[in-house]
Order: sequence, then structure tokens, then C-alpha cells
Amino acid sequence: MAKAKTSLTAVERRSEELDTIAAVLPLERRDELAELLTDQDVETLRHLVNQGMGDNTLRALTSDLAYLEAWGLAATGQSLPWPAPEALLLKFVAHHLWAPEKRAADPDHGMPADVDEDLRSQGFLRSAGPHAPSTVRRRLANWSTLTKWRGFDGAFASPALKSAIRLAIRAVPRQRLRKSAKAVTGDVLAKLLATCATDSLRDLRDRAILMVAFASGGRRRSEIAGLRREQLTIEPPIEEPDGPPLLSLAIHLGRTKTSSGEENDVVYLTGRPVEALNAWMTAAKVESGSVFRGIGRWGTVSKRAIDPQSVNAIIKQRVEMAGLKAGEFSAHGLRSGFLTEAAIRNIPLLEAMEQSRHRSVQQASNYYNNATRPSGRAARML
Repeated sequence: MAKAKTSLTAVERRSEELDTIAAVLPLERRDELAELLTDQDVETLRHLVNQGMGDNTLRALTSDLAYLEAWGLAATGQSLPWPAPEALLLKFVAHHLWAPEKRAADPDHGMPADVDEDLRSQGFLRSAGPHAPSTVRRRLANWSTLTKWRGFDGAFASPALKSAIRLAIRAVPRQRLRKSAKAVTGDVLAKLLATCATDSLRDLRDRAILMVAFASGGRRRSEIAGLRREQLTIEPPIEEPDGPPLLSLAIHLGRTKTSSGEENDVVYLTGRPVEALNAWMTAAKVESGSVFRGIGRWGTVSKRAIDPQSVNAIIKQRVEMAGLKAGEFSAHGLRSGFLTEAAIRNIPLLEAMEQSRHRSVQQASNYYNNATRPSGRAARML
């Protein structure tokens, strides 16, 4: 007689349900999320996937939902109530926007020590200071979005909450930091590429990642990690008057952070980046599916794509190998670096934006991260 199948626990069931949406929404720490998120949380995520929400937005929602649930358990001993009462929202602001000077004199100011320790032990807290106002606003906005998707009205627009945030930010001024302290401009990129000089699989892959990410307009790490062979089309070679024709390739971006996916957003690669990409795909035998993949200890190329965080880790590793400070550069430095290098080479901003796919001049100009500005011509016109 066959043995009856043991019924799944709630956590195991949520783990399996999270697996069903992993292809659309890559999740790290799946087992931890299965314990942290409620059945209703997982159902909300499944609903958002079915609604066709962008992958990056879903990742951000999932990350913030996990943090909110972890904070709610640590601060109240219970999962988040839906909708959240105004008092809980105010508590969230008080726990995350606080003045270090006042905390030194009053230990009860800000996030309680036991809540801080709980979140830190789970890896949700790393820095010792208060949160950035932009992070608090983003998490509240995502909290509000998830509340609406569950069919509830929240207190997120209450005057008391808006006033609390405004006063907290005024009391704790913070300098807005760039996602990458320094831009990966052409000279920096050359140093990183010099560390990828061999024909090993790892060097071929990392060289292609660096060149494609930069030359395609400073693509986001999620776009590089998610790049698929089916997005690439061969274009006619670009004729050069004093040399052989240059290889050309089009990347069809599909849905990105700033597009709906219905638009035909295309960027182009020409010359060396195409050669680097072809060399990697040939060596790794990438004929379909994910372009940039993990490489095992013994040189085995995985069929699965690298995750966005791995793109950042690769860049930081190459920065260290080049003798630079890893803390000063990140994957986002390629995006600001592309536009900064375009400015250095006197390429018109609108032409650079065609490749970076920025939607506004103001948005694009915010990425200009040129360290030579204090001594530049614009600062010395008189």
C-alpha cells in the first residue's frame, strides 16, 4: 500500500508558490522569505506578476515588503495589519528618521535597541545611522501600493504622517549621495578592461559585461543580468573610411525602468563591444536564452543568468584588481560614466540620451559626475 504523501507546511507551501513566480521575479533568500511573508503577501505578489508589472518594480516591492514584515514583527510582535493604522505608520517614521545627536543623549530616541538588533541579525539592517529619507519615502510608497492592491485604503496621505516626515527630514539633514561615488569614465573603464586580458571564460565574460554595459548607454545592472540572446539582432556593418567595416549589433530593450515594454526601445553596439560580446557567446556556447551566465568552480558555464547583484560584484572585483578603491565605484558608475564621458568628448547631450534612453534632459544631466568640474571651463569663464 502506497504511503500517503505528507502534507506541506505553510512555509513549504509558500516556498513552492514563490518558486512558481521566480522566473518572472528572481528571488534571493527564498526560504527566509517564505517564513517571513504571509499567505496573503505571496498571493499579492502572484497577482502583481499576473498583472504584468515590470521585473524591477516587483523586485523592489518584494524587497520592501520583506523589510516591512520583518520590521513589523520586530516592533509589534505581529505581522503587518492591512490596512496599517496611522499610528503604525508614524511609528515606522520615528524608528527610521532620527537624530544621532539626540540618540546619544536619549537611548529611547529612534529605533529601539531590541528592534535594531532583531533586524540586524536577519541582515535587514547594515548601517548604524538613520535611514535615508528617500528610502523611507520609497518604502512607505510601496507599502501604500501594496495596500491598494489588496483593496484597502490606507492613511498614507494623512496630514499627520506628511508632517512627521517633513519635520524629521528637517531635523536630520542628510547629503544625498550618488549611487556610485565616482563615474566609470573611459580612463577608468580602460583600467578595468586591462584586468580581463586572458582568454579564460571569466575574463571573456567580464570583459563583455563591462563593454556592453558601458557602450550601450550605461545599462542598468538588472538589464545586463537579464539580457537574452533573443534581444540581439545583427545590423549591417558600419563603413569606415580608413579601415575595415565595424561590426554592428542592436539590443532590443523591451520593458525597462522607464518604459512600458510596448515601445521599441533599441540601442546599438559598434566595433569592439560587439567583438567582445561575440567572443564570450562563442566560448560559452550561448545560442539562446540568457547571455551572461554564472561560471562554476571548474569552468562550467551555467544555463542560468547571473543576478543583478553579481554584476555589481564583478565590477567591484575588477576595480580592486585594477588597483582602485572598490568603495568608490559600483555598477551604476557605468551609467553616470557613459554620460560623463560623452560630455568630456563633446558629444551632444541629446545624442547621448538616444543611447542611454533617458526621458528628460534634467534626468540625464543629473548623471554628469565629472570630477574636473571645479577646474573646468564653465567654472572659469571670468
